[in-house]
Amino acid sequence: QVQLVESGGGSVQPGGSLRLSCVTSGFTFDSMPIGWFRQAPGKEREGVSCISASGMTQNYARFVRGRFAISRDNGKKSVYLQMNGLQPEDTAVYHCATGPDACRDEWTHWGHGTQVTVAS
Repeated sequence: QVQLVESGGGSVQPGGSLRLSCVTSGFTFDSMPIGWFRQAPGKEREGVSCISASGMTQNYARFVRGRFAISRDNGKKSVYLQMNGLQPEDTAVYHCATGPDACRDEWTHWGHGTQVTVAS
């Protein structure tokens, strides 16, 4: 059974930082791309970032480029999202997600998410 469990969300002030983590099980982690999408109330789901199976390639949505950094640890079957320079518009539930086409925003499995709130 595929499982993805996120942690690390919270409330921060504008300009603050958070590091999200996602621990996975139930699939061959080091053969799959994996990434993060977010969803704010009343808005469409949007892809944030993804990383290739090897970790050599990272993609970012234009609205987080230069502020967020994705990484993975294949030995720990985990993916991370370092978020710097957070702004109120980054407020959303962040989900880690995987699938063969995860880096084309096509996910087959995702976790329940972790809430990120940015407010002064």
